[in-house]
Amino acid sequence: MPDVRRAAAPRARSVDPIAEEAAEVLGSGSVSTLNPAVAAGREMMDRAMRIVPARSELRVTNETGFVLHAYPYRETSLILDVFTRDHGRMAMVAKGAKRPHSALRAVLQHFHPISLSWTGRGEVKTLTKAEYVGGMLPLAGDALLSGFYLNELILRFCPREDAHPALFKHYMITLTRLAHGEAASLALRSFERVLLQETGFAVAFDHCANTGERVQPGRDYVYQPERGVRSAQGSDPSSWPVVSGQTLLDMAQDDYARAQTVSQSRALMRFLLHYYLQGEPLKTRQILMDLQYL
Repeated sequence: MPDVRRAAAPRARSVDPIAEEAAEVLGSGSVSTLNPAVAAGREMMDRAMRIVPARSELRVTNETGFVLHAYPYRETSLILDVFTRDHGRMAMVAKGAKRPHSALRAVLQHFHPISLSWTGRGEVKTLTKAEYVGGMLPLAGDALLSGFYLNELILRFCPREDAHPALFKHYMITLTRLAHGEAASLALRSFERVLLQETGFAVAFDHCANTGERVQPGRDYVYQPERGVRSAQGSDPSSWPVVSGQTLLDMAQDDYARAQTVSQSRALMRFLLHYYLQGEPLKTRQILMDLQYL
C-alpha cells in the first residue's frame, strides 16, 4: 500500500525551485501537445491547484502508476504526466532522467506499471524514486497505438490530482486486453464508456434518464448530451445517433458479440467524445481511424 504523509504545518522553506519552474512551464502551455477541450472544469481545477497558498508538503511512497506523457525539461530532466491509482493524474519532475546512465531511463516507459514515490506541495511534485513493478505484457504494433489513445483520453478528461481508482483499474484491464491481442475497437469502446461515466460526463446506459425506466431491447433511443438516455423522437437533431435498446444493454455489460452493437456503439461513442471535446479532434483517434481500426 502507498504511504502518504503530510507535514503537520508547512515549514518556512520554498518549494523545490526546479519543480516550481516546471509548474510555470506547464502553466504557460509551452510543453503541452494536448490542449484540453474539456476546458471549463479541467482548467478551473488545474488553476485552483496552482494558486492554493501554503499547502502542506505531500510525501507519497510506493504508489502504483503509469507514465501518460513525458516532456523534455532542461538538459537532463523530464516533466512527467502520470496516472496513479490513489492520486489520479499527477505532474512531477524527474531530475536527471535523461542522463545516459540514469536508472530512471529504463523505468519511465509508457504502459509499464511503476511504483512511484514523490514529494512536494506545488502543482508539480518532485519524483524521488521509480521502480518497475512488472506483471503486465508489453504493448506492440497496433495495440501500442491504441494504448496512446487511452493516454490521450485520460489527459483530456481527467483534471490533475483528482483520483479515479475505478478508472485506473479499468485502464490496467484494457492494457491487458490489448496486450493479449483482443480486438482494439472492442476494448476501446469499453474504456471510453467507463471514462465518461467515472469522470461525470455520462450516466447509466441501461436506464432512461428522464423516467428512470430500464431500457427495452426492442426500442430505439438517443443519448441526449448532459442528460442521458431517452426514447428517440422524430424531432431529435439529425446528429444524434439512434441506437437500439439492445445495444445500450450490451454496452452496459461490455458485451460486443452482436455486429449491430459494435457498429452502433462506435457511432455513439464518437458522437459523445466529439461533443464533450467541443469538436477538437483526438490525434491518436484520427490515426486509428485512418488505419481502419475505429
